[in-house]
Amino acid sequence: MFKKILIANRGEIACRVIKTARKMGIQTVAIYSDADKNALHVKMADEAVHIGPPPANQSYIVIDKVMDAIKQTGAEAVHPGYGFLSENSKFAEALAAAGVAFIGPPTGAIEKMGDKITSKKIAQEANVSTVPGYMGLIEDAEDAVKISNQVGYPVMIKASAGGGGKGMRIAWNDDEAREGFQSSKNEAASSFGDDRIFIEKFVTQPRHIEIQVLADSHGNAVYLHERECSIQRRNQKVIEEAPSPFLDEATRKAMGEQSVALAQAVGYTSAGTVEFIVDGDRNFYFLEMNTRLQVEHPVTELITGVDLVEQMIRVAAGEKLPFAQSDLKINGWAMESRLYAEDPYRNFLPSIGRLTRYRPPTEEATPSRAVRNDTGVFEGGEISMYYDPMIAKLCTWAPDRATAIEEMRLALDGFELEGIGHNLPFLAAVYDHPKFTSGNMTTAFIEEEYPDGFEGVTLDEDACIRIAAATSAMHRVGEIRRARISGTMGNHERHVGEDWVVSLHGASHEVKIDADRDGATVTIGDATLRVESDWTPGDPLARLTVDGSPLVLKVGKISGGFRVRYRGADIKVHVRSPRQAELAKLMPEKLPPDTSKFLLCPMPGLIVKVDVQAGDEVQEGQALCTVEAMKMENILRAERKGIVKKVNAAGGDSLAVDDVIMEFE
Repeated sequence: MFKKILIANRGEIACRVIKTARKMGIQTVAIYSDADKNALHVKMADEAVHIGPPPANQSYIVIDKVMDAIKQTGAEAVHPGYGFLSENSKFAEALAAAGVAFIGPPTGAIEKMGDKITSKKIAQEANVSTVPGYMGLIEDAEDAVKISNQVGYPVMIKASAGGGGKGMRIAWNDDEAREGFQSSKNEAASSFGDDRIFIEKFVTQPRHIEIQVLADSHGNAVYLHERECSIQRRNQKVIEEAPSPFLDEATRKAMGEQSVALAQAVGYTSAGTVEFIVDGDRNFYFLEMNTRLQVEHPVTELITGVDLVEQMIRVAAGEKLPFAQSDLKINGWAMESRLYAEDPYRNFLPSIGRLTRYRPPTEEATPSRAVRNDTGVFEGGEISMYYDPMIAKLCTWAPDRATAIEEMRLALDGFELEGIGHNLPFLAAVYDHPKFTSGNMTTAFIEEEYPDGFEGVTLDEDACIRIAAATSAMHRVGEIRRARISGTMGNHERHVGEDWVVSLHGASHEVKIDADRDGATVTIGDATLRVESDWTPGDPLARLTVDGSPLVLKVGKISGGFRVRYRGADIKVHVRSPRQAELAKLMPEKLPPDTSKFLLCPMPGLIVKVDVQAGDEVQEGQALCTVEAMKMENILRAERKGIVKKVNAAGGDSLAVDDVIMEFE
């Protein structure tokens, strides 16, 4: 077995590999750029080597720099994680030439299956059903339009060396094909150093289901069942689960056996994933094979009990797989939520900055439940603009799907994160959506259910009553504390009343509280609820039970009440005395400023280009400019018809959130 391995990656996946290596008694080496000198993976590793400036194309994907780090530290093997150099055959060749083991598949398998165009040709030759498309290289935007018309709209424009949603666009017409081709090509070049593009038919109403395979160098190969990855935004997976709620045993077996056969056909070893599109009749079509560890591998580990990283290391060291296909059963259900540094209220645009508070739920594993959080950040650390915006992967496991979902709801409610925009509210909303809970979703779920973007959640009446009961009891605890403090200054303690008015979500509720040593009985209208908690005023997280059911609220103090975040809703709750409530009705409402005549930068980023100038008349939906952030190009479009009055930014400018890019008449 190896004594020392280098992780050619960063962030949560580097931390994930380090954990398993440590368990196996293997020393680890981290590499880091200027932006990552204080990163968690650097702190966790036994050694760390600096490899250059923040941009990945000047550090993490420069093969010579990684090879120098290997030479300096004497690492015997390299785990590439995912992204960066994980599917780069030249990197694998360089390692082989230096006598260093690559913890991944052979170079030939990477070249054959890591390239999406080549992999499709091989799949077709092996009589594997594939999605119609054009596998040849595409010269320019006009060529892309011609091919798109031949394939038939809608089409998917994809980077041949792509992954993680980078270099991928859907086009429904000629204009979108031209625009998508150029954006995909640019993203592919900057993210992978390979700007080759191909086009395939975009299958509507599909489900994205993938099979995890594992093979050794002794001819043994198995599949570790499937993962459902249909909840996607901009072709980037957001929520994954294992197994799929859609597959039956026959389809699962057919997909698994086909995946193993494909892997064996190219002499595959190590962990890999075969991705399929599955239609409503459970017909499945090969999409691609990812010749690396997938981001969503934890859900497979949770339902099989197999540590995939450990098996990758053992296979690379020449060991045989310790199990056969018949040993791999599905145990329970697992969910994974990708927590991103992106603002769901700004169309999910990237957010950067310092994590002023980062308190994930406690990790645990019992026979009836499990919570796991794979992360690469820490409280006080910074989210950089240079890399993928993923902060963590929060996973839950339970014996069945409904319970796994409920465990995830509670875990999301208890995840404390402040300082940046993040998608926790959106994730919570998805887990409460009836289409998701029923398992009846496709890859178009987000597009169909949130066509105008995410604008928060409106809680139902039952949830509002529970929150009203909880916050009134919490407010009373605070009032008692204040009364005791003020009582020491005078001759008597101020009396805390029992009658209150709780206002939230546009409604007011008259509340009566009967408190005792263990909690409070709260009467709201015809409802009587028992509230118990050990919450202390000032705590940002309140864990309560309301009528015996858990309720977890993220709370902040505001004048006369609380800011409460729960299940995707972000609301102000005012708890007032009856007299205060009467007076509050007389207060004028403060209106937000009018920014309708400005195009504001929605995220910190770099202006790639500006498409209009002062005096131009623009139409609704017309591209105004392109902003690049976290390796993604974002095209900002006109929301309505208008005339450009002034342009304040130019290509190459770096802007902060809400900087004015242009003004309109």
